[in-house]
Amino acid sequence: MQGQLIHTSLLTDTDKCEMYLLLNNHFQGVQHSVFSQDLKEKNWVILLRDENTSHLKGFSTLLMYDRVFQGEKISVVYSGDTIVDPSAWSSSALSRTWISTVNMLRQEYTEGKLYWLLISGGYRTYRFLPLFWREFYPRYDMPTPNNMQQLIHILAGDRFGTNYHPQEGVVRFTHPHILRDKLHGIPEERLQDPHIRFFQQVNPGHIQGDELVCLTEISEENLTSAGRRIWFSKSLVVSQLSK
Repeated sequence: MQGQLIHTSLLTDTDKCEMYLLLNNHFQGVQHSVFSQDLKEKNWVILLRDENTSHLKGFSTLLMYDRVFQGEKISVVYSGDTIVDPSAWSSSALSRTWISTVNMLRQEYTEGKLYWLLISGGYRTYRFLPLFWREFYPRYDMPTPNNMQQLIHILAGDRFGTNYHPQEGVVRFTHPHILRDKLHGIPEERLQDPHIRFFQQVNPGHIQGDELVCLTEISEENLTSAGRRIWFSKSLVVSQLSK
């Protein structure tokens, strides 16, 4: 698999069509107008293609922006629509490209601390947090610190407005994306993982498309050993960086 980072302004009509079809193949409730508007609000997209066929196997849209929190300027990367075809689940290309991408963008565009604002509608997405980051919230083994909870409320309120339900910590969209039957639900054996079990407990409405709001600081100090291997990888994962 080959990961590629492109500024959204450089996406071709073919790229956009492939992205929409891939999303629609795996989610119910995908509306083309909503997909197009969401894409317009992002500034970067990661495309994951099969190296042999060039077929699109996954993508993730990104929005990087600045904000002031408690008198300090911070930067935020928000992950929008994200999907990987099951045929590419064995590949780590998307996660490798994502971490390499954020590391590059962090050095070029950010000031102050950088936070990842992630909404998780499925356990597979949530599981990326403990895999690559030491501290993230919410989590099963400790309460969310007050300052992080406040930042979550502020960022989610800014981004999602009345669709954000702070008491539950979830976003409930008017037109939610719901995984199709073959990808729906959590296999019983996966609930042995305390992170996945926690995700089910705090976001029981994920079956109906509820998205759990999550936050972590993106920094070298916050990386797990798996994250550090990617962060310091000498191989160039991102094949195109344009703006």
